[in-house]
Amino acid sequence: MAEKVLINLATGLEDPERVTVAFLVAGAALERGLDVAMFLTKDAVRLAVPDHAQGVACDGCPPLERLFQQFADGGGQLLVCPICVNARKLDADGFVDHATIAGATPMWEWLGDGPRTVFSY
Repeated sequence: MAEKVLINLATGLEDPERVTVAFLVAGAALERGLDVAMFLTKDAVRLAVPDHAQGVACDGCPPLERLFQQFADGGGQLLVCPICVNARKLDADGFVDHATIAGATPMWEWLGDGPRTVFSY
């Protein structure tokens, strides 16, 4: 069983550098062959909307859309908080393919009992 990495991201594009760092860490973990999911809460749930993850956070930062696509292509999963989605009146049926509505209990089920690492941004 591969080690699992969970990245808790509670920040959306109001802080694009934080989002960029979260996706850089996620991408590096995927490159190491780890199972990676990002638990999106608060305004970060908007990242599950197609074409929302766009922009360049800072000089020298890679484009967010590239990091987002690399995350998806590498098998990364987005676990999206249902309460946060409902509070923002988003349509979960229109989310990107690698996004799943998942609250705290499904997030813990995904993590399981094996080796795991959690980052929070």
